[in-house]
Amino acid sequence: MLTWTPQQYSLLNLTDKSLWVSVSAVSLQPFLVSGKSTVQKKYQCAVLKNVLTKTKSPSSPSQETLLKERHKYFDEVIISVRAGDGGHGAILNLPNQKETSKSQRTFRKDKTKKRDSYKRDFDGSLILPVGGHGGDVLIYADENTDTLLEFHKKSQYNAKRGGNVDSMGVLSSQLHNGLDAPTLRIPVPLGTVAKNKRGTLLADLIHPGDEVVVVRGGQGGISLLEAPEHRKKKLMTLTTNIIRDNSDKVLVLGQPGEEVTMHLILRIVADVGLVGLPNAGKSTLLAAITSAKPDIADYPFTTLMPNLGSLNGDPSLGAGQFSSQATLADLPGLIEGAHLGKGLGRNFLRHLRRTSMLVHVVDAAAEDPVRDYRTVKEELRMYNPDYLERPHIVVLNKIDKPEAMERFPYLKEEIKRIGRDEIDLQSGSSFETAASPSSTDEGKLKEIDEYPRPLSVVGVSVLKGIKVNEMLKEIRAALQKCRDSAESEQMSAAPS
Repeated sequence: MLTWTPQQYSLLNLTDKSLWVSVSAVSLQPFLVSGKSTVQKKYQCAVLKNVLTKTKSPSSPSQETLLKERHKYFDEVIISVRAGDGGHGAILNLPNQKETSKSQRTFRKDKTKKRDSYKRDFDGSLILPVGGHGGDVLIYADENTDTLLEFHKKSQYNAKRGGNVDSMGVLSSQLHNGLDAPTLRIPVPLGTVAKNKRGTLLADLIHPGDEVVVVRGGQGGISLLEAPEHRKKKLMTLTTNIIRDNSDKVLVLGQPGEEVTMHLILRIVADVGLVGLPNAGKSTLLAAITSAKPDIADYPFTTLMPNLGSLNGDPSLGAGQFSSQATLADLPGLIEGAHLGKGLGRNFLRHLRRTSMLVHVVDAAAEDPVRDYRTVKEELRMYNPDYLERPHIVVLNKIDKPEAMERFPYLKEEIKRIGRDEIDLQSGSSFETAASPSSTDEGKLKEIDEYPRPLSVVGVSVLKGIKVNEMLKEIRAALQKCRDSAESEQMSAAPS
């Protein structure tokens, strides 16, 4: 229990987050000063209780939690990696010089052989052995790895240390450098982004086989020749890799390897993203046009994790059909208020970042399909407005139902009206627009109607196989337009 004066109390740093201060009592205590005149002074006193707080790191999820809630952990994890330390060198002595001189007088041929048996540089100077290099740590994109779940089970990775210089303290022809430790290779899924704890980008692994060294192993320690002071200068002229200072012992020790805490984020690599409300038919569409086998059921949020499928090329293109192949990603359903955490939230929308175009799947038999379409666009706008600038088509699904077939023409026209037409970059003019983007204040989010209109609106019934080929034709045409635009941008950006 401590009693503080007002001046001392005001000097306390109560804003320090590591120190919690609780005032348990505040009282006024009289203090009497006796003398010719008695003066009563009042001091403000406080009883302070100091409690040191320690921040707890989030615990790793259990095996059971990983199985039940894979969608919460499959695309983000924090791991620590450490490179190996360098191997140690050695402090060596030259063989007995007197003994050597005797043998020189007796066996001159042996002397020549022995002198040549030492490792020497091009100028004839000695090369002393060094400790082995510590193992590096690299991460590489592996096609056979789909998620980051395994990193929740093991979050610490250490490379091996380099080998030491094996010696008995005497320089001989049998001495070798310490063995270098092998590189530790860590596989991650395609599309993994690695950042350090400060948020600096370390790697973005998009293509199979992409790799990057994230930490380097320590250098091996050097070996030194131990000799009396009067002989050191002479020995230093005999060797090329000798270093002398006041910390010889430190130079012999291998250097520690680097260490980093990495934040791994998975952004799947796909050309086309399928978005829509729950039960709009996204997974059914993916299963119908690709070989993917996603979970399909008649209840909301069947899809908890993005599903990937490969769309074959257009056979009518002949030899060029392979260039029209594409990868489709089926994302979990969005609901109104997803950006506020409703439903599955919106964190999975990061997987749209690499897509070239979007396909909005809308249930044409729903109560208000136009409102559903606007709801999804609004959630995309709240997450990343750039998503609404990308080319997209709208697929009105389930038109085999009578109520959907009857109002399909109306729905098609209403959805086509939402947004503005693309600007003709070549002529510098624009077509008829629903709203001018220039009317939006700089720094303020544009309204839904100020983003580009869909390239096309197609009515299909995936289960019945109605107009599926027409939908595929529109998807391939839109995707080819995106690729041509990207290629032209690359050519214009390339130096002439």
